[in-house]
Amino acid sequence: MKSGSQPLFYTGSFRTATPFTVDGIVERAEKEALTPELRPGVRVHVLQHCVANRPPNPGRYRILIATGKQTRRLFRPTDGYHLARAGAKTRPEPEEIPTEYRPLLHWYESVYAKNDGRKDSLLDLRGLGKELWKGVDPDEYVRSLREGWE
Repeated sequence: MKSGSQPLFYTGSFRTATPFTVDGIVERAEKEALTPELRPGVRVHVLQHCVANRPPNPGRYRILIATGKQTRRLFRPTDGYHLARAGAKTRPEPEEIPTEYRPLLHWYESVYAKNDGRKDSLLDLRGLGKELWKGVDPDEYVRSLREGWE
């Protein structure tokens, strides 16, 4: 990892599950300079091979999710994926990456992958603002809204 920089997945969008652009991911991979020159296959991996919700062609990894034609975020175990990718790799093994990047695997498993254990986080809104409605009769409230409709 270059001095003074944080890896892409630890910063900004991947941390909060907001998608990154494909170009942004490729540019960051080049900036990290893990190889003298960026390998030509990086872009196709970000576009297709690592994208869980795309048909395998031929790679069947489940590392990213396409949130749009040119946007990606990290895969979570609760995400849907193409059935032909079932059982495929969702993250690198620690020995497959440089030592300085290994804390990212810990972060992915202990924070990111566990952060969305429910199918529908909309349920978290249940009861929100209930104090605003305390003492209000729902039927009377709806009746007051409808006054003057005719």
